[in-house]
Amino acid sequence: MPRRNRDRRANRAEPARGLGGVGWQETESGPDGEWVVRKVAGTMTTKQYRCPGCDHEIRPGTPHVVVWPADELGTVADRRHWHQGCWDARTRRHRTRRH
Repeated sequence: MPRRNRDRRANRAEPARGLGGVGWQETESGPDGEWVVRKVAGTMTTKQYRCPGCDHEIRPGTPHVVVWPADELGTVADRRHWHQGCWDARTRRHRTRRH
């Protein structure tokens, strides 16, 4: 029988609600708080966004993550679209600010 690798992270993964079953979201804990992180496939993106981590565009067709504070579920105004790499590196560098 093949061995299964276990995910040792404390994150909970669950199907994204309100998307017709498309995408997965999980809750992540970090030094900057609790976050809900939803992965978005490139085939599902039709709009252009700006990543708050690098201040570059996330073009349509680019896979990325949508993130919002875990204590504000469902608040669309607090959701931000990030490149996956920028989200993963957010605690190691400063966020860029648009002027």
